[in-house]
Amino acid sequence: MPKLYPEALAFCILWAALAVAGFALVDWKAGIALSVGLFLIIMPASAVILSRTSNFALERAVRWGILIIAGLVLLSVADLG
Repeated sequence: MPKLYPEALAFCILWAALAVAGFALVDWKAGIALSVGLFLIIMPASAVILSRTSNFALERAVRWGILIIAGLVLLSVADLG
């Protein structure tokens, strides 16, 4: 069985929690947008950073930054509604 990395597992859990929060706080479209939309943003960003710099710390910071910004945007949209 492959080794589980706590940081990667935490990231996936928080990503799923953010999508569920989008569904609960806004509507199902927000949940889908956070689930699929973040995939379409995070994965290419990670690939570009790693292919150009091979800097895993930078990739990790960008990935977590995108997730944090998405959470802040979700909270802002939820407050407006």
